[in-house]
Amino acid sequence: MTKLELVVDELHDGARLDKTIIALCNGASRARVKKAIEAGEVRVNGRILPKGGVVKTGDVISVDEVIAQRGTSPCVAEPDAPLSIRYELRELLIVDKPAGQPTAPLRDGETGTLANAILGHFPELLGVGYSAREPGIVHRLDTETSGLVVVARNAHAFDRLRQLLKDKKILKEYLLVCRSEDLPDEGTIEYPIANHPKDKKRVYPCMHPRDVIRYAPRPATTRYRVEERTEKWALVRAEAPRAIRHQIRVHFAAIEHPLAGDTLYGGEEVPGLERHALHAERVAYDGDEESDKGIAFDVVSPMPEDIAQLVRRA
Repeated sequence: MTKLELVVDELHDGARLDKTIIALCNGASRARVKKAIEAGEVRVNGRILPKGGVVKTGDVISVDEVIAQRGTSPCVAEPDAPLSIRYELRELLIVDKPAGQPTAPLRDGETGTLANAILGHFPELLGVGYSAREPGIVHRLDTETSGLVVVARNAHAFDRLRQLLKDKKILKEYLLVCRSEDLPDEGTIEYPIANHPKDKKRVYPCMHPRDVIRYAPRPATTRYRVEERTEKWALVRAEAPRAIRHQIRVHFAAIEHPLAGDTLYGGEEVPGLERHALHAERVAYDGDEESDKGIAFDVVSPMPEDIAQLVRRA
């Protein structure tokens, strides 16, 4: 039988193997996928996972094409869609995603996402990346998070950038706004993160040892320092090399400083702010290996006006 190789993206980091296959293969039969896993016909990085096993970003799932019944349509190209390119090399692009725009489509035929715009301007990226819906996209941002996204322009560059991201060699810095009172000037948050046991929209910070045993979370580290304070708010710079799903948001909520506007994690609504106050401000890689000189970059995106105004008026 023909084998498919599915690469796990950040959206499915920490998800169960069966659910990940079904999500990545539109129309896959749940029963057939479950049976194939139980029969040892599915491999993750060349190995069989135990029952209930979870996958992480970058894992390669090998599955029979007939079992998967993959039918995901490619991303729809939108040549006229706006695309803010901050940096361009032969091997990669750094693009700036506005708040409110999804990184990639979730459904066949969906438009209006960053991926649609990328493919519209760079049609040669079709087939590069985690899936046909994510042309060249190395990592995602939440819909309401603004900022920089790294895009590979060919399969070789994608594989290298994905590995650099996995090895935590790509610097990713974020700006956020949260309550200033009692927030230390700097710190490190290291609560591991699991899928929320009751709410698919959220993730869960495992702050107690029993949660670590119960939910098998993924390690997650967020380092931060306060850049500026007002009477009410703090403008904070955070670094998260892997930045698994909702990591920064849930980490600050866990230390009782949820992001301004992040009502999903307990942040307060702020007049004039229509999203959570999080911006992916900088991505950088110094090309420290000789073979990587062609993909070195250090790019900064200016802080959006809605976040800047929040700090100024506080």
